[in-house]
Amino acid sequence: MGEPQSALLLRKQLAELNKNPVEGFSAGLIDDNDIFKWEVLIIGPPDTLYEGGFFKAHLIFPREYPLRPPKMKFITDIWHPNIEKNGDVCISILHEPGDDKWGYEKASERWLPVHTVETILISVISMLADPNDESPANVDAAKDWREDYNIFKKKVARCVRRSQEE
Repeated sequence: MGEPQSALLLRKQLAELNKNPVEGFSAGLIDDNDIFKWEVLIIGPPDTLYEGGFFKAHLIFPREYPLRPPKMKFITDIWHPNIEKNGDVCISILHEPGDDKWGYEKASERWLPVHTVETILISVISMLADPNDESPANVDAAKDWREDYNIFKKKVARCVRRSQEE
């Protein structure tokens, strides 16, 4: 038996990203022998507080990809309302498909099999530029963002500086 469809699809996406890199991030495998574990480097988007930062993250794909979404976790420290303190990314398109049992998200905002590594990372870059403080994963970062923006900026600037030293 050959490789599962998910592995073939991920190999195709990796080859495409290597052939036609997308501005704002680079992607590769953590270990060349495991197509389901990717390491990505997101460059802090221009004209945002994250500008100049280099944020490393891991994308871990389930065997059922693309029917189920990958998990994404920042390895580099990053202060953001939609990224948990442990680095887990909380963004609608990475939530399991179907209706949200809490009623916050429409099914169309959640994971769909048409999403690719590229669309995921573009969404995450967009999230960096424009946090959603309505349903925060990091309540403290959301509180800073809303109530003490200068403190928020200082904490993000510290993360950016550290990311440049790693």
